[in-house]
Amino acid sequence: MGDNTEYSSGLLVLTPSESKRLIAKGVVAMPEVEAALQDGRVVLCTGSTNAYIAEEILGEPFQREEFISGRIVDGKLGGSGGPNRLATFVLDKGVRLEIPWQDALKDLKAGDVVIKGANAVDADGYAGILLGNPVGGTIGAVLGPVVALGAQLIVPVGLEKLIPSVLDAAEAYSGVRRVKHTLDGYPVGFMPLVNATVVTEIQALETLFNVEATQMASGGIAGSEGSVVILVEGLEPDVKECMDFVAAIKGEQPVRRPS
Repeated sequence: MGDNTEYSSGLLVLTPSESKRLIAKGVVAMPEVEAALQDGRVVLCTGSTNAYIAEEILGEPFQREEFISGRIVDGKLGGSGGPNRLATFVLDKGVRLEIPWQDALKDLKAGDVVIKGANAVDADGYAGILLGNPVGGTIGAVLGPVVALGAQLIVPVGLEKLIPSVLDAAEAYSGVRRVKHTLDGYPVGFMPLVNATVVTEIQALETLFNVEATQMASGGIAGSEGSVVILVEGLEPDVKECMDFVAAIKGEQPVRRPS
């Protein structure tokens, strides 16, 4: 039997799809999200990680591959999806509303939560979003009301999307009408999010368990491309609980190609 006061550590390797499931569970366990699901509103924007969050909230399988707007697939920057694309939706006290999500934005209040994924994250905790829509797409519609009305923006994003600097990327000469050449898909702009609560695998693990998490490495081959290696530290029972939890989500299947 181990000593419950023994300091311990464990190594985790997470593929991108496993990371999405972990982050989804971490987001749903955040006190502000729990409070909004109980007594307020949650606007869940489209995105691959957000599709996992939808499954966690709704408690049932979800058409993950259709809950995606812009995407990178086949090595190209893709557009907004096909005819089966699912839309951003609104939950009021945990119940899904059959109203256009745009209509809910003007009624946001303090304590309400908007969850929007990202295409980039950096070590300073900033996230960034690629913009192919000329008026900024979902984030263009969401950001003003969130900031003006005092709601909270939560951005789940995996460490596979780690870049050196979101602010540097925002200063680069990008933009739908600036980029003259592209080999792989549509030209895009880039929006930095500096007023968001960013949730990576690190924050998810530290929300779910009494551990400290540190990214140690990234990458892989033969289907493990984009994987992250994370060290968790803490008391032995907490580390063991964390390791057992992550073991249960190993093997999560990748999001399929959208229609």
